[in-house]
Amino acid sequence: MATREVEDIFASIVERAKTLDPVNTRKWFEKLIPLRLSGGSLEIGCPDEATAAFLRDNCKGGFTRAAQQITGHLVTVDFNVDTYKKTRRRQRRTEGDLKLHPDYTFENFVVGPSNRLAQASCVAVSQSPGTTYNPLFIYGNSGLGKTHLLHAICFAAKQKSNRAVIQLLSCEGFVNRFIRAIKEGNSASFQKQFRTVDMLVIDDVQFLREREQSQEEFFHTFNTLYNNGKQIILSADSPPGRIPSLGKRLISRFNWGLVASIDPPSYETRVAIVQKKAHLRGLGISDGIAEYIARKVHANIRELEGALTTIYAVAMTTSEQITLELAQTALEGQIGAVAKQINITDIIEVVTDHFDVRLADMQSKKRNRSIAMPRQICMYLARNLTKHSLGEIGGHLGGRDHTTVMHACNKIRQACHSEPQMHALLDHLAKQITQNPSA
Repeated sequence: MATREVEDIFASIVERAKTLDPVNTRKWFEKLIPLRLSGGSLEIGCPDEATAAFLRDNCKGGFTRAAQQITGHLVTVDFNVDTYKKTRRRQRRTEGDLKLHPDYTFENFVVGPSNRLAQASCVAVSQSPGTTYNPLFIYGNSGLGKTHLLHAICFAAKQKSNRAVIQLLSCEGFVNRFIRAIKEGNSASFQKQFRTVDMLVIDDVQFLREREQSQEEFFHTFNTLYNNGKQIILSADSPPGRIPSLGKRLISRFNWGLVASIDPPSYETRVAIVQKKAHLRGLGISDGIAEYIARKVHANIRELEGALTTIYAVAMTTSEQITLELAQTALEGQIGAVAKQINITDIIEVVTDHFDVRLADMQSKKRNRSIAMPRQICMYLARNLTKHSLGEIGGHLGGRDHTTVMHACNKIRQACHSEPQMHALLDHLAKQITQNPSA
């Protein structure tokens, strides 16, 4: 088959794979090349091992289906580093099974007020492992970027010293390997694997709770690494002292270094995250679309990515350009699913508690600012987080008509554009409401 023909077929396969699997579509697919297409086999060349590993773990099914649909034949797909890099690939295979997500670098991490300390500390540790912030403990709710930062540290550390021995795995993976070592009577090999590294990176360390024997093993691993000046990096969903059933010795050691939190991103940071994620996927979206997604999705970065995936999938299916109208239509069901779980009483309860005002005052005719502002915020949040009409919202707040509710929503929206503190307040309230909706 002629080279040009192979390239054309491969280009069609890549485009079809994007359509079949929008979740894992990335802009760097453009860097992939066909190394071989013959005998029912497609070998795809990748720029590096991290990319190849990501494709093998996440995209093999989509590319296989795409190849079979485009060629009309049964085709197997494999991903390998380009031919001229095969020597380096063999060298890397001797370094262990470190698998890094190619998107999770410091360059792709959007920094804002909610994560600035965590990001800066991770950069510092990657440049001077074992000497700056040891251990480093990052905590925050799911989907806020902890895993991204852990991978970014490993990427940067490898760039600084390709000989560095790094172990990156989930705490569950650590525990499961420890259990397997006990069953196989191979504890010495397990200890050698984890106590001789230059950097140990454990994600979701809260998984150690209620596992006394695993805690004991990790305690000794921690001590060995720390005493040898090796870097320890941990992440969890809460600070050390709030992890249930975690031994006091481990809590004490986790607090030896720096404990940094990651909080939910502000509106401005969410806009920047949407734009960054869209760029990584090769999506051209306007500022208006990014701002719309950021206003509608408050909880975490994964939900922002999910919104982008939904929009992309709809655009690919309908062969339409991504416009604000398409984005609104695509996300209506996704946002509506959240809205169905939230009612106005949820919103009123959170807002009255935050401002320390009575429900009776919210429903009264009082117009002093201490009452009017919380009332307007209730109306704005109800309009954005529920499917109730303006009239229904007004009815819950003292029988006010739809024009009053519309005026309140406009006023709060204008405040969002001129007052950063209003954005922060609405983000905070929306998070409380969406995390604990009524059943």
